[in-house]
Formats: sequence, structure tokens, C-alpha cells
Amino acid sequence: MYFSKYNIFSKIKNSDSSYLVNILTGNADILDADKAAEIISGNYTNIDEYLEKGYLADEAAEKKLYNSKYLDFIELRDNDEIQIFFAPWYACNFDCSYCYQAGYENKFNTPTKELIDSFFSYVTKEFKDRKKYITLFGGEPLLSGEKYKSIITYFLEQAELANIDLAIVTNGYTLSEYIDVLKTKSIREIQVTLDGVEDAHDQRRPLKGGTPTFHKIVEGIDRALENNITINLRMVLDKDNMSDLVELARFAISKGWTKNKYFKTQFGRNYELHYCQAGQSKLYSRIEFYQTLYEQIQKYPEILEFHRPAFSIANYLFENGELPSPLFDACSGCKSEWAFDYTGHIYSCTATVGKPGSSLGTFFPEVTLSKDKVTEWEERDVTTIAECKDCSLQLACGGGCAAVAFNKTGRLHSPDCRPLDELIGMGISTYMTKENE
Repeated sequence: MYFSKYNIFSKIKNSDSSYLVNILTGNADILDADKAAEIISGNYTNIDEYLEKGYLADEAAEKKLYNSKYLDFIELRDNDEIQIFFAPWYACNFDCSYCYQAGYENKFNTPTKELIDSFFSYVTKEFKDRKKYITLFGGEPLLSGEKYKSIITYFLEQAELANIDLAIVTNGYTLSEYIDVLKTKSIREIQVTLDGVEDAHDQRRPLKGGTPTFHKIVEGIDRALENNITINLRMVLDKDNMSDLVELARFAISKGWTKNKYFKTQFGRNYELHYCQAGQSKLYSRIEFYQTLYEQIQKYPEILEFHRPAFSIANYLFENGELPSPLFDACSGCKSEWAFDYTGHIYSCTATVGKPGSSLGTFFPEVTLSKDKVTEWEERDVTTIAECKDCSLQLACGGGCAAVAFNKTGRLHSPDCRPLDELIGMGISTYMTKENE
């Protein structure tokens, strides 16, 4: 018997207690100081309890369970719904201070009806037996003007004919202009970004030329919610605007958004993806980001009414009363996610779409696909990443983002490591306190 290599054991933030989690067996416990000392020393007073929960394991039996859970994961993933991204252009009306597409080329071309028809032909044929939906992406997909609106309207009509639901990622500035079209279609959600209340947001996300955008975005959100269209409000955070989080939370609460069943939220960490950002000093590392976020929540608990951060598996555990299933693969590229753009190219995901050298093939004017490149993406998971093999965090991390890992190491089958043990400790502290209020 040995202390399972899938155990995650660490301190709970701002507490004398620790936690012990084993995602493979689905068990989690909060340990007082004496119990934690047992783990550290290896002198267990109740060895049967540790054996029953899989914290102490027989290597052969644990390997068998791992293989079984892995096969379950692959089966579920292979039958999971596919998210298909389509970028009709990379043009954008905003001049965001942190745009990761700043170095992209061919920004002002637009797709023809023939290309759009070819896209739907490819999707309906290649993913015929899979559940799927399409997300319009950019650039900014909802640009002003009849030229752009007619293309988007045609795209929406073709999606309707194909009986495929849509989601949209937009900066939200022209959302009101599109509501009359969108409210007649099957729209799952519209992701809109606000980076704070008026002053903070307008400094970070103005129009090209400097025109403020906050009030028009708020108007679009209101109109969407009035028409029962789900809004997924995203706030991109870094050192410049973390202090503005509580004000945006209070604003959303005062607007009644947080009580609306068609409203949800997410946080994004501003980080360098493909192109160097001028203000790298404002970027948080992952641990810095969550540490600062944790401190903000402790100071302003109303933030949790606006958004409940995952803190890895912690929020899931407290909301569901159980651990999530083992995550053998956090990368959806070429598995449950694909991306396409107006140039006729096919990509693995949103982190690679439009990036020079990242194309996997084409759907227009002819269909081509590099099977070797696709296979490399398909085969990447914690079982193929050498660094993940003996990592206790592997089944919570899933190897992280392949695109980020490749950018760092030049190898797709390398890890994008995340400090999940510390994040879980912050999350348990946050939500254990919330549960006890």
C-alpha cells in the first residue's frame, strides 16, 4: 500500500486545517491539524478509512481503476457536443489595450455566400452524427453597416436551415442594432465583455478613435435580457482593473442582472497568448491572479453574487456535494472544439484560429485536412505528456491548454501547468466560509 499519487493534499487558505482530495476515487476530506500531521508522518490512526477512500492504494488496483476511468472519459468526450467557432472576419471596431489579435493579417476581407455555404456543407457532413453548435467569433462579428449585417443575417439563416444553434462572442457595442434579427433565431448565449464600470471600461475598451463604449454595451445587454436572450458577461482582469471588480459587481446587482435567469458571468485573466503586449507589467501570473481575486472576495463578499470563481474544483465540490469526474484532458482542440475562418481555413480552437502556421487544412475552395496534425491534437492528454505522469494534480489539471504549452515549449504534448493545489485551498476557504454564514 502506498499514499496515492493522485492525492492532492494542501493547506486551506487562512486556516489551520488542510484538505485531502482524490479525484480518481471521488473522495474529499477536510483535515484538522492532527489529521494533517498523520498524512505528513505516514502514521495513520485509522488506516481502514484511508484504504476505503483510496488515499492509501494498492498500485495494481489503482492502475486498473485509472484505466477504467480513462476509458469512461474518452467515451464521454467522443460523444460530447462539439463547439464550432466561425470567424467571419478579424476586423474590429474597438481599440482594446490588450488585443491578442493585434498582429493578425487580412483583417478587412469578408466571406462570400459561397464560402458560408461551403462551411455549412462541411460542418453538416463531417460532424453529421455529433451534437453541435456554432459560435460566431472575430474580430468583432457584429460590425455596423449593411454590408456586415447582411452577411451575418445570411449566416444566421443558414444555421437555422441546418437546425444548428448559435452563440456569439461580441464586444457588445452594436448589440442593440442586431437584436431584431437575433431575437428570431435560436441563440444559446451572447458573450459580452465589460472591464469595469464606465471610466475603467472606457479606458481599456474604447472604439478606434477613442469614443467611449460602456453605455452602448449596457443598453445592448438590457435589450438582450428583455428579449430572453442569455448574456454571458465576461470581465477581463489584470492589475489595472482588479480593483474595479467590486464596482462592476455592484453595478450588475443594482441593475437586477444577477437575479435574471438569462444572465451569467465569467472572468478572463489577461495574459500574453501570441503577441507581446506592451504592458506586460500589468499581467498577473495564474497564482497572482487567484490570490488577488481571493483577497478581493474576502474584502467584498458581494462579488460572489456577481460571480463564483471555480478555484479549480472547489466551487464544483461545494455546489454539487461531490467531486467532478477525473479530467484526463483539458484541451478540447480537434476533439470537442474546432475553428474556421473567412479565409477558408480550419483550426484546432480559438487560441489558434487565424494564427499564421496553425491551419490544419481548408474547407474552401477545396477540402483538405492534415491528418497528422489533427492526430497530434487528438492524442494529447495527460497520458501522452511525460511531465504529467507522476503529477498529483493531473486529474484536476488535464494538462492545461495545448496552445499555451506549445507557445512556451514548442511541443504540443507538453504541459500548461497550473497551481491547482493552492487554488483549491483558496476555494475551500472561500466557499466553506460562505456555507457557514
